[in-house]
Amino acid sequence: MRSINIRTWEARLGIALVLSSIVVYTVKYLLLGDPENTYHYIFNALGFLPINVLLVTLILNQLLSVREKRKRLDKLNMVIGTFFSEVGTGLLAFLSDRDPALPEIRQDLIVTDAWTPEKFSTVRERTRRRHSRLNIDAADLQELCRYLTEKRGFLLRLLENPVLLEHESFTELLRAVFHLTEELERRGDFAALPASDVGHLAGDVDRVYNRLTGEWLAYMEYLQRNYPYLFSLAMRSNPFDETASPIVRV
Repeated sequence: MRSINIRTWEARLGIALVLSSIVVYTVKYLLLGDPENTYHYIFNALGFLPINVLLVTLILNQLLSVREKRKRLDKLNMVIGTFFSEVGTGLLAFLSDRDPALPEIRQDLIVTDAWTPEKFSTVRERTRRRHSRLNIDAADLQELCRYLTEKRGFLLRLLENPVLLEHESFTELLRAVFHLTEELERRGDFAALPASDVGHLAGDVDRVYNRLTGEWLAYMEYLQRNYPYLFSLAMRSNPFDETASPIVRV
């Protein structure tokens, strides 16, 4: 059996509380007498103790869990925000320009502060079902390879961040981006690639684009709900909006 280490603060606190109860009941008995009433009070208190424990466990623990979850969510979205600032927004702008269907759906992706949670949910679901096919050629693959290779160190640090383990869909996006980076880095002359290999790489690019769009929408919704000033800049930097500008105009 493991012995209790009385040097720990938990053990010291427990001993102090028990001794305090003994002192209180002893003083009550010495000053007021009536040991029978004291015994009744002790048993009444002990009878209510399980209910106290239940209330503390269900309510206080739940409140602490909600608070801790909110803190983890803030940390997680801070990391996601860094990803979009360093890699995601630029990558999304590059890939969306190669989306032949973008003119038809562009208006659906112009996020505004009037969007409701239902609107975000509807657009995300529509985007998830769409499965875009981009027009990617060898020159585009060469440009993507250069861009992602420059960001390789940053992407590796993100993959090592334990906070991201709690966000499965974003972790899958990072894996897709990193896989595409590895595929591109192992090619030589992109102009000499056969059509079959270009098609294979285009499939990897499509995977990144579709997942990246969904994560961008989720992040925009988070900013709108929690950080209006960050959301304002994100709206003015919308990678799907050809007229987007960070300059605030009346």
